[in-house]
Amino acid sequence: MRRVGVVGGVLFALVLSLHVSTEGWAQNRPEKKAPVITHAFAVDRGMYGSSWKIYIEAEATEDDMFRIAAVADMVGYGHYPTAWLYLKKEYGRHFKGYLQWNTFSSAAGFLEEWTQITLTVSVFDRAGNESNEVVFPFTFEMGGPTVFGYKLPPPFDQGDLPRIGYIAIELQNPRNDGRGQKDD
Repeated sequence: MRRVGVVGGVLFALVLSLHVSTEGWAQNRPEKKAPVITHAFAVDRGMYGSSWKIYIEAEATEDDMFRIAAVADMVGYGHYPTAWLYLKKEYGRHFKGYLQWNTFSSAAGFLEEWTQITLTVSVFDRAGNESNEVVFPFTFEMGGPTVFGYKLPPPFDQGDLPRIGYIAIELQNPRNDGRGQKDD
């Protein structure tokens, strides 16, 4: 009986020391700061086939920013794979400009008016830290304000801004049967 008590006590001490050392190690790890999207803007409606500009300003305090993730969701279709935009070295610490998405897609054919999409954008640094996410809703409409008839809000209203990159997402028409034919 004494032997079981000693073995049990040794096991308890071992488990306790592992638990304490694991907690102490986790508390001593320095936390890396992720990039931050400080400002963002995009119109929320426009004609199918137009070029949609998503304005973003972002900064990094530790590791250089490396790439941008753009994820689209479309009502009636679902989630599209992530489109990655790799940043030029000059945009490692700070950038202010726009992402361009040419919304026409040969795979979709034609998307009906009132089709809704949501674009979620975030920035990653070289260490893999992700910034805050910014969500942009968009509806395809024939009339009313277009992607061309708007004034940019500050800080995007200060002269020509560079195009940071193109978003390469091919929209699908959820009503097509895969051969360009509409389901009835």
